[in-house]
Amino acid sequence: MDIIVGKTAGFCYGVKRAVDGAKEVLKKEKNIYGLGEIVHNKEVVKGLERIGMKFIDDINEAKGKVIVRAHGISKEIYKKAKEKHIKLIDFTCPKVLKIHGIVKEYSSKGYYIFLLGTKKHPENIGTLSYCKENTFVIEKEDDTFKALELLRKSKMKKLLVIAQTTYSLEKFDIVEKIIKNELPRDIKLVVKNTICHATEIRQKETEKMSKESDCMIIIGGKNSSNTRKLYDIAVSNCKKTIAVENADDLELEIINSNEKIGIMAGASTPKESIDNVVKKLYEKVKEKQLSFQS
Repeated sequence: MDIIVGKTAGFCYGVKRAVDGAKEVLKKEKNIYGLGEIVHNKEVVKGLERIGMKFIDDINEAKGKVIVRAHGISKEIYKKAKEKHIKLIDFTCPKVLKIHGIVKEYSSKGYYIFLLGTKKHPENIGTLSYCKENTFVIEKEDDTFKALELLRKSKMKKLLVIAQTTYSLEKFDIVEKIIKNELPRDIKLVVKNTICHATEIRQKETEKMSKESDCMIIIGGKNSSNTRKLYDIAVSNCKKTIAVENADDLELEIINSNEKIGIMAGASTPKESIDNVVKKLYEKVKEKQLSFQS
């Protein structure tokens, strides 16, 4: 069995910053709240709960200090926290904060905004709060035509195209081409590819690995957007692609000991989860060798 672990597998900068920052805060203080999952990974969340963090879904449930997750929050929550005298310890990813600034600027200048991403994703809920009413979230390529129709009806002459930090690079390129082909010439177009560089190289590495592997294992939370995109990329090149949250989910029976196995993990997957999957695979190899010897 040949096991290859992706160089970019696991925590990205923004996630590591948020998780490490939360752990440092919890060493010094108690009664710390987390507004929403700090990252989309159950093991990380449970680990923080064990050392004292209390996760809530509504800022009104908080008292004292609240840690802001890597995905960010809406401007309304910032306002509510101030009104309630709640101190926010903000670990929003700097790249997400940059997107907030961009949409706020262009929205104020009269641009219609196409946001490429998942409508209900926490990151985009925050981003949309900085936009005015003329916005549309493009989740899949076909949504682009509806977005363009709404832009025409609005009679606005300026358009900004921007993306969720973990959006699919392949989909972004497709949507951009559709827009450039279909957009009336009298509309000013600004395209900003705000997909995180770490996301780009992770997706490219996953594509390369999946073309060279007999089996791909994608590790990450079921509700992780970036992990799901890695799975979609992998399965398009390697039919035997398995998605697991941790080593407990891995069914060794479906893996052959003579296969070349590629392992990639989402940006919110801790190193421990990756190591445990690799360990379980090597244990399978060891067991087979022992059975041959006996």
